[in-house]
Amino acid sequence: MNGNNPMDFTGRVVVVTGGTKGIGAAIAEAFLGAGADVVVCGRNKPGSLPGSNGRHAVFLPADVRDPAAAARLVDGAVDRFGRLDVLVNNAGGSPDAEAATVSPRFVEKIVALNLLAPFYVAQAANRVMRTQSGGGSVINIGSVSAHDPQPGTAAYSAAKAGLLTLTRALALEWAPKVRVNHITTGLIRTESAAAVYGEDGGAAVARVVPMERMAVPQDVAGACLYLAGGLASYVNGADLAVHGGGEFPSRYLAVKSGETR
Repeated sequence: MNGNNPMDFTGRVVVVTGGTKGIGAAIAEAFLGAGADVVVCGRNKPGSLPGSNGRHAVFLPADVRDPAAAARLVDGAVDRFGRLDVLVNNAGGSPDAEAATVSPRFVEKIVALNLLAPFYVAQAANRVMRTQSGGGSVINIGSVSAHDPQPGTAAYSAAKAGLLTLTRALALEWAPKVRVNHITTGLIRTESAAAVYGEDGGAAVARVVPMERMAVPQDVAGACLYLAGGLASYVNGADLAVHGGGEFPSRYLAVKSGETR
């Protein structure tokens, strides 16, 4: 990293789980653009890999819900580049499901992907980071659901709440060599989330957000660059909200709606 530019990641190595599409791809591209070597993973190799300025991420196959596969992912990155400086635990998500009827298997899979997998990869990353000069940074990509659950998201919200608490616990245990932080994301405009925008393309959703728009993946990527870089060298155990200020309270919206009639 260039000491004169805290956003220069030249010579640094970054792993982004679920980094082949959507938010993860944007994060990978941001780090590539900042000079880092980037490894992304998924269960299946995509047709194209994230790239920036003529450089592309390296793909390693991994189902990070498997502790052994998570360890192999980290080992593979170190074998390829010699070190690991930043881990972004981005893989996650869930379809909506009614809590009253959802199957135990569904709950197990959602918790495994959104809570256990980040733990497994972080454990493997910490083993490497704590032995190298400069330590390392772990960034967990969470969700506003951890703070404000919505109907149909019981298992997902519980897992994301666990991820936030896990972040704070690891930050206590692994400092000062390894910093661990969390990003709370709101609704983000990606292809996979388009179904929840509504028939108006998300205009109604944007009206309830103080920033008057939904986030785009690059908003989260920028926050990752900050948390991983020198500007955040004393930031540890933090929960950085990247949700545009959240949502206006329903009472406020009801009053405003009445005023416009």
